[in-house]
Amino acid sequence: MKSDRSAALLLMGAAIIGIVIANSPFGPAFLDFKHAYVGFESIGLSLSVEHWVSDLLLATFFLVAGLELKYELSSGVLSKPASALVPVLAGIGGVVVPALIYVAFNWGTDYLNGWPIPTATDIAFALGVLAIFGRGLPKSARVFLLALAIFDDLVAILIIAVFFTSDVEVLWLAAAVVIAAMHMLMEKFGKLPINYVRVFTFILLWYTVYQSGVHATVAGVVLGLIIPSKKTHSLVEKIQPWTNTVSLPIYAFFAVAIALPVFDGAFSSVFVGIAVALPIGKVIGITALAILANRIAAKPDRLDLEALDFLAISGLAGIGFTVSLLMTNLAFKDTQYIVAEATLAVILGSLLAMAFGGWLSQVRGRYHMRKHREENVKAKKDS
Repeated sequence: MKSDRSAALLLMGAAIIGIVIANSPFGPAFLDFKHAYVGFESIGLSLSVEHWVSDLLLATFFLVAGLELKYELSSGVLSKPASALVPVLAGIGGVVVPALIYVAFNWGTDYLNGWPIPTATDIAFALGVLAIFGRGLPKSARVFLLALAIFDDLVAILIIAVFFTSDVEVLWLAAAVVIAAMHMLMEKFGKLPINYVRVFTFILLWYTVYQSGVHATVAGVVLGLIIPSKKTHSLVEKIQPWTNTVSLPIYAFFAVAIALPVFDGAFSSVFVGIAVALPIGKVIGITALAILANRIAAKPDRLDLEALDFLAISGLAGIGFTVSLLMTNLAFKDTQYIVAEATLAVILGSLLAMAFGGWLSQVRGRYHMRKHREENVKAKKDS
């Protein structure tokens, strides 16, 4: 829980520093550095500093997401259809409703391709805010939020792979498949130091997926999914502290480091669509379907959460932040002024979701602690 709090504070701190530097007297020099190209042209790797961060560092975050997804699908909440019903249905609501709200604001414009931006949930940030403000909530609250966020990540991965991929190089993609298959065999039969092999496979997979035209972060997910489920939990414990304290804060720093656009008195449909869809769309979609799913689920599979608990957690799920920022850069990569507006909308929407979810989590936590004390007093009197 302490690591969750630290991750949230680091992310917030990195984002604040990034936006302050970008709009300070050092801003122009920093933005030049951010967009400077560095790489190895001889092997087809010439990326801007910003893209090295988003494509390579963020791939380590998606590796952890892949490992968590593998664990949940094989041994966790998502392993049984009955127990997965509530978080999966809630997750569907948390994707569909925000997307529809965004589309409603942007129908008939050239910016409809931004619909995936408000569908994302930042696992690290959401769990961190829950750890800070959710003291006293039932343990199932964290389990529900984690499963919900992992399902959201799965949807985000599919969106990146399907909607933000063009001109696929089949030979490079085939090479990635061969590397993944060979690694599966080494995991099962290999005698080599497996952690070194995993690092080598990660590098090869990342390179071949990048060259294939599919977004390179997918390489992390693939590696996470092909590692045996019995080893995923220990690997998450080893890798996640690094992704939470290094990869995600650095990404947040670069993603939020934008020159603030000049406000001309009117907000664009992109800004309004994202800023409304993240906090409000998530709350409506997740809360409605979570309550419905929890009522129709069999008694052993119901979560010991009340309607207001689901409302609090749905607020936290509206913290899109890093994953929403990635979607922003993928959706509007050719229109930088729209990227700037969408980035501000993601920040505003995430802050509103965080404020609402954090406040209600604190209120509900106190309610559950008071309820628990009253039950203990009653039990002592009865005995």
